[in-house]
Amino acid sequence: MGKVLPRIDDALATWMKRQHLYFVATAPADGGHVNLSPKGPIGTFRVIDDHTVEYDDRVGSGAETAAHLRNDGRICVMFCAFDEPPRIVRLHGRGELLPHTDPGPGGARSIVRVHVDRVSDSCGFGVPLMEYVSERTQFERWVASKTDDDLRAYVAEKNSRSLDGLPAFD
Repeated sequence: MGKVLPRIDDALATWMKRQHLYFVATAPADGGHVNLSPKGPIGTFRVIDDHTVEYDDRVGSGAETAAHLRNDGRICVMFCAFDEPPRIVRLHGRGELLPHTDPGPGGARSIVRVHVDRVSDSCGFGVPLMEYVSERTQFERWVASKTDDDLRAYVAEKNSRSLDGLPAFD
């Protein structure tokens, strides 16, 4: 049975850091496309305090999360245990985009900070048991092959607007 937790305590923070990836869901205020993205590696995610988390928003093929946060701010971060006892944790809250160094380490466009107003967990019995093999290396190789100017140009060309035409990155 699921339950609402009062905060992100040390045990929960440690559990989240053991997961290999997490998911982020956002939506624009007035309809449009809902977005759900896998995020990782887990080292890009940080617990700041018992109601605040953040992660590096890395260069990608789209910019829905950034656009939706600028438009509406609602966000849900979800963790699933794939290779240990079943569990799902959701962090609901309001997100904001913080600037990163230009461009940030590992191809980061910005930092997404989430002010968490609801922490919940549920059984996760429907999540398959899966074996972790390794991180993929394609993204790191792609970023390493680009200059800072290349990455800025990519973000300007591919990440300035969402699918629905909302502004994402300037």
